[in-house]
Amino acid sequence: MAADAPITQDLVTIPRKLPEGGKVNLVGLTRDALRAALIAAGTPEKQAKMRVNQLWQWIYHWGVRDFAAMTNLAKPYRALLEEQFEIALPEIVSKQVSSDGTRKYLVRIAGGHEVETVYIPEEGRGTLCISSQVGCTLTCSFCHTGTQKLVRNLTAGEIVGQVMLARDDLEEWPAHGTGSGDDGPRLLSNIVLMGMGEPLYNFDNVRDAMKIAMDGEGIALSRRRITLSTSGVVPEIAKCAEEIGCLLAVSFHATTDEVRNKLVPINKRWNIETLLNALREYPRLSNSERITFEYVMLKDVNDSDADARRLVELIKGIPAKINLIPFNEWPGAPYQRSDRERIARFADIVHNSGYASPIRRPRGEDIMAACGQLKSATERARKSRAQIAAETGGA
Repeated sequence: MAADAPITQDLVTIPRKLPEGGKVNLVGLTRDALRAALIAAGTPEKQAKMRVNQLWQWIYHWGVRDFAAMTNLAKPYRALLEEQFEIALPEIVSKQVSSDGTRKYLVRIAGGHEVETVYIPEEGRGTLCISSQVGCTLTCSFCHTGTQKLVRNLTAGEIVGQVMLARDDLEEWPAHGTGSGDDGPRLLSNIVLMGMGEPLYNFDNVRDAMKIAMDGEGIALSRRRITLSTSGVVPEIAKCAEEIGCLLAVSFHATTDEVRNKLVPINKRWNIETLLNALREYPRLSNSERITFEYVMLKDVNDSDADARRLVELIKGIPAKINLIPFNEWPGAPYQRSDRERIARFADIVHNSGYASPIRRPRGEDIMAACGQLKSATERARKSRAQIAAETGGA
């Protein structure tokens, strides 16, 4: 979505039938869109709200995909649903498990495109890092995903479908008749939109998917359990606060426009001053406590004492924490990770200035699942084949 494109959340679009099988996929429809689809399929308007509530609970609370198993619906109505609708998720092509327990899923979506989703287990909780686009437009020079060109935006169903696939794999759907908290702490307790793509360039679909994830009668994750990471799409930041209300993380990574222009090229459009002005309003608009500034540590690029002091000065007055991210190297990367002592010194300067400055522990490096390393394996292979063909004069 273009940065200045209008938001049309008040419009309800009745989903068109899918070309394959002729059925409408219910996954990813907002409550209003689901209601409209059911009425279009023959559900009496007086029953529509009740049917939406029933289907919502089956699909998003108990994770049921078979209409025949929805026993509080009459058999003829179940048959109608089966005839016209489906409950379909993206396909897990492969799963890799790191030595630290991190799981990386290669997920195939419509059109044969693929994205990566990462589950990071922690004591008493777990975070799912989900993708919002196939590829990325931003070409951040330290990010492996940025070397993969944008193919398309994910739909709301493909975004929330990643959450559902992970819950499948973790076997975390509540048993029928039980509440979401009845089985103790969740394995999947948090979502971060930090996978492939820039979420704010796919605003409508990200918003709708997160509203589904936050709905109390379904997956029921608090908005404070969801963090959206942006590289700085300034026009969408206020809308994110007002229409999603989740926590915000910003890929900051530099303290001067000269350096940030190279690391995060979107800075040429919305520079540091413009970005920070938008961020100062976010906690108030979203009623959130603080903003997370993500700062990847690149040796001899952005890791000096002077950078640390400039960073603290720049964010003065913004409720914030600074996540320091040791650079996760990938084949052909143009940067190196800052030395451990240098990162610690940087963290001390930030901490002594009154800001939390945790140093992120790299997770899943052995399966290329760490921050900035995501890029679908098939895309890498496809690119290699294309290069080979070009070199040999092939088509």
